Amino acid sequence: MSKQQQFPPGWDEQRVRRVIVHYESQSEDEAVAEDEAAFEAAGQTVMEVPTELVPSIRELIAKHGNAAR
Repeated sequence: MSKQQQFPPGWDEQRVRRVIVHYESQSEDEAVAEDEAAFEAAGQTVMEVPTELVPSIRELIAKHGNAAR
């Protein structure tokens, strides 16, 4: 039985493959620099949360995104 792949809106197999190539071809220094830049991005916050809260947080983020549209 064939299962059709589902992607988030705006994503397709080609985009997924480009992301995989990007991360697989990064040097360790490039990966560290990208991670550090993410922590400094304006308008965003990075934090640690208990794993069991992740589903609820994702739901809140989705609701926020839908309300903004």
